[in-house]
Amino acid sequence: MNNSILKKLKSLRNRYQEIELMLTQKNIIANRDQLKNLSKEYLKLSKIIKYFIEWEKLEIDIKNIHIMLNDVEMQDIAEEELYICNKKQKILEEKINRLLLPEDPNDKHSCFIEIRSATGGDESSIFAGELFRMYTRYAENCLWKVEIMSSSESEKGGFKEIIAKITGKGACGRLKFESGGHRVQRVPETESQGRIHTSTCTVAVMPVTPKAEKEVINFADLKIDTFRSSGAGGQHVNTTDSAIRITHIPTGNVVECQDERSQHKNKAKALSILSARIYAATLEKKHQENSSMRKILLGTGERSDRNRTYNFPQNRITDHRINLTIYKLDEVLQGRLNLLIDPITQEYQADMLSSLSRLEL
Repeated sequence: MNNSILKKLKSLRNRYQEIELMLTQKNIIANRDQLKNLSKEYLKLSKIIKYFIEWEKLEIDIKNIHIMLNDVEMQDIAEEELYICNKKQKILEEKINRLLLPEDPNDKHSCFIEIRSATGGDESSIFAGELFRMYTRYAENCLWKVEIMSSSESEKGGFKEIIAKITGKGACGRLKFESGGHRVQRVPETESQGRIHTSTCTVAVMPVTPKAEKEVINFADLKIDTFRSSGAGGQHVNTTDSAIRITHIPTGNVVECQDERSQHKNKAKALSILSARIYAATLEKKHQENSSMRKILLGTGERSDRNRTYNFPQNRITDHRINLTIYKLDEVLQGRLNLLIDPITQEYQADMLSSLSRLEL
């Protein structure tokens, strides 16, 4: 085990023992808030300390086995025991490493996913629709709920822009690496000479934060306009000013919602999207202070980011951030996104653990 990680674990064990003693003191027991906070910390540390104690016992066993290796009669038995102990110790180290990784509080939340057509005209809009269907299928596989918050359809099919709310435990944690540019290479249906065209879409994933953590929006900073809905909606279309456009003056963020017949519902949806955008911008500033690897993996949703290339003629999909190429594009579009999400998550965790190992205690 890395020396810096070992020092970190010894420091955590000291803290664990300190809290254990504090929890027996009358003044702590009498203070409900302090007792609650210390109990939470104690519970959080208990599992990692349990694994560390097991690891230390194995470390002693391994040292004793190495001594036995010098005995010719015991050598075969010692080698077998050494193999078993090393294997157990490796499993414990993996568990400890995962628990040492700092938690992102937004990972457990639901999220908004915003897909926009970028370069490529109608073909880009069509691909935006396919990306939305891909995320919808993935959400269904995860038993998450998908609700369209705002959409702007393209005449040729697909969407110029679509924003959906994906509700489910851990949705943001699984989808956060989707933010950035998505490039498609294929022959469009309108292409008469069979030439491959390249189009792009952008994706932005924003956490849905609990009410207690929501960004406080000053209504004096908002410009709210109402207008008549356009598109599908039956007899209510163009009869009432139910559509809402909210402009956040300090940041220039503009959100439109017209999917609901009620102006109040459209306004509520627009405000929730706006709050998520502002919060996501705050997170992005924090990400910029982190390592280059984390900045690359956690895309901004900007057009300049290039996450993936979807090559239809070769059934190939490439994630440029970790140089991963798989020939299962058809399966990914059907919702098997874990083929890409799992390797990116592992790379991200490895980078975070590497950063943790370099920390001076």
